[in-house]
Amino acid sequence: MTNTHPTTHGSGLFDARASALSDSDDWHERDPDFNAYDGDQLEREERAAMRRVAGLSTELEDVTEVEYRQLRLERVVLAGVWSEGSVQEAENSLRELAALAETAGSTVLAGVLQRRVRPDAATYLGSGKAEELRDIVADEGADTVICDSELAPSQRRALEDIVKVKVIDRTALILDIFAQHAKSREGKAQVELAQLQYLLPRLRGWGESMSRQAGGRVAGGEGIGSRGPGETKIELDRRRINTKIAKLRREIRHMKTTRDTKRSGRRAGHVPAVAIAGYTNAGKSSLLNRLTGAGVLVENALFATLDPTVRRTETQDGRPYTLADTVGFVRSLPHQLVEAFRSTLEEVADADLLLHVVDGSHPDPEGQISAVRAVLADVDATDVPEIVVVNKADAADPEVLDRLRRHEQRCFVVSARTGAGLPELRDAIDAALPKPQIPLTLLVPYSRGDVVNRLHTDAEVLAEEHTASGTRLEVKVAEHQVDALREFEVAAV
Repeated sequence: MTNTHPTTHGSGLFDARASALSDSDDWHERDPDFNAYDGDQLEREERAAMRRVAGLSTELEDVTEVEYRQLRLERVVLAGVWSEGSVQEAENSLRELAALAETAGSTVLAGVLQRRVRPDAATYLGSGKAEELRDIVADEGADTVICDSELAPSQRRALEDIVKVKVIDRTALILDIFAQHAKSREGKAQVELAQLQYLLPRLRGWGESMSRQAGGRVAGGEGIGSRGPGETKIELDRRRINTKIAKLRREIRHMKTTRDTKRSGRRAGHVPAVAIAGYTNAGKSSLLNRLTGAGVLVENALFATLDPTVRRTETQDGRPYTLADTVGFVRSLPHQLVEAFRSTLEEVADADLLLHVVDGSHPDPEGQISAVRAVLADVDATDVPEIVVVNKADAADPEVLDRLRRHEQRCFVVSARTGAGLPELRDAIDAALPKPQIPLTLLVPYSRGDVVNRLHTDAEVLAEEHTASGTRLEVKVAEHQVDALREFEVAAV
């Protein structure tokens, strides 16, 4: 493969070329207004070449042959098309795909990038580069190719025919991870619905299964006694999938009713709701545990949380509110999953406050923020007040943290692992949640101690005095509490 070449850090090729140019062309050093960087310089052959991305292999080393056979996972090669942005962004996307592949339970052997204006309509990479990919797959001993985009059914089939191993795309990979991690009945139903919606246009018939039409001799059948429903095998599969999709949608609609009932119960109690949303593996569950002591699963893995957790906690001045942990998002999240998990994501849309958690140690935190906001727009959650929480500050670059602080209006840098920055975040949550605003002066008889207790719990008590007639209180209450307290109201002194 003459056009395929390895790279070490993506920019090493460009550094070497810039150095070679500077040796011969030093005229620009005399010009104070000269800008040394004029874009990535590539020869024509280099522009057309497929790039090997180094550092992706997770293959086990230093094990015996027997141990290796016992531990052997699915061996995959990653393939991506770089059509926009910088080479660093393209490599970051491929590294994220490698993390997804590992989460799904495979060993990443290699990754390649192809520079194209747009993916090839027939084979995604182009026929020549697909043949190069076939040689890489054979050299590495891989049994699967994972593409860093959603492939059309015809693209996947054509690429499979060339590389001679199984080909899947980013969407199928994410769906597989969700299927592995779903635990609750609702989560499993949502994932199955998304998988069937993805599978329906990708059904493929083989040989006899495509010609099972029953009919008379003129129709090519065997005559009397063989006339049947007239469906091919693929048509029968398609009808069964459509029936199953309709059933799953009914079940999820029923589960949504149960979820809505619980949510309306919290609303009836006028308890403010805070939702934690963000990129997968940004530390949302760790933050929930820090703020509430919920004890939910925390794992350094993508999509460890699929089933939302809701916990009740209090502000520092005693006002109750709920905190909901939601499923993580990812760049190019399959639209089938957004639709299937819509009832779960409504926890975010109905919240009074959104904690948008960002991984400060990630190579592209701004890309994470954009990806999450794109999904929030799909579920109509853009109007919810937002606090950006940059997590993992203990592992992040200080310059990146400063950049995020400048770009985001309400931004707090924290570390859920060490607890740094959490007091400031709690203060921000307290200030953002609705407070009782209506002032009242009340005289509550001593026989109604329950009213005084409720006021201390649900209202803001400004002053309290014990008199001969009862307990006199200066309070601020919410609008929904006023009518129930009218009988105790007295004129202010």
